[in-house]
Amino acid sequence: MAIWLTDNSKIIVQGMTGGEGTKHTRRMLASGAKVVGGVNARKAGTTHEGLPVFGTVKEAIEQTGADVSVVFVPPKFTKDAVKEAIDAEIPLCVVITEGVPVHDSTEFWAYAVANGNKTRIIGPNCPGIASPGASNAGIIPADITTAGRIGLVSKSGTLTYQLMYELRDFGFSTAVGIGGDPVIGTTHIDALQAFQEDPGTDAIVMIGEIGGDAEERAAAYIEQHVSKPVVAYVAGFTAPEGKTMGHAGAIVSGSAGTAQAKKEALEKVGVRVGKTPSETARLMREIMQAR
Repeated sequence: MAIWLTDNSKIIVQGMTGGEGTKHTRRMLASGAKVVGGVNARKAGTTHEGLPVFGTVKEAIEQTGADVSVVFVPPKFTKDAVKEAIDAEIPLCVVITEGVPVHDSTEFWAYAVANGNKTRIIGPNCPGIASPGASNAGIIPADITTAGRIGLVSKSGTLTYQLMYELRDFGFSTAVGIGGDPVIGTTHIDALQAFQEDPGTDAIVMIGEIGGDAEERAAAYIEQHVSKPVVAYVAGFTAPEGKTMGHAGAIVSGSAGTAQAKKEALEKVGVRVGKTPSETARLMREIMQAR
């Protein structure tokens, strides 16, 4: 089992004909993902990487049955690309693009809500989603782990890869990189709920980072709704106050948003929190070995 992305998922790539779109379309295809076409209004009717290019997302869905779109368009075009995907009611839209203006992200998130939340948005500024052995939508390397029964949700792309690699002998049902921008489509809580309901997931790794209160809200959700074991890591213990670190959302203001505060909130509800990514992997390894 997996969440949101399965071996039956049919993927289209908005921006497939660009440099990044081309490179990662090749990688997704090589991993066995069912990429069925691309979208570029200026190149509609042509083929690229052996796949048809459509003028609109709606046309691509009608012709291929696609149910996932991966967005590789430049930041200034991302808002329109995501809104087009929402208009076409594609179930899952994975926005890889980095540097999307926050007001644009806010606008397309609100647009999805106003249109009945028929499209789940993951991202922007994220590595995507991978269900090892089944499908891969985004830029997560397909060969660093195996299929298994751990679910992973992470703000950090790099730490997603590290935990997937360190726990490769146990494997993952699905790994979701939600992105670290201040406004994102899918949250820790969304993924926690999905993993809790997924019979193919036995335990959950959650990776957070400084800034905002997403991890504190996730802790409150875990206390009330998650019965499966959760281990966590919070990046940014050494970050100076008031300085943005890495992601646009990773900024500490006063006592709010610190790694220590997040760690304490998670531990208070029974989540084991590693001091390093490798210790986090060790904590999960202990849980899986005891099952």
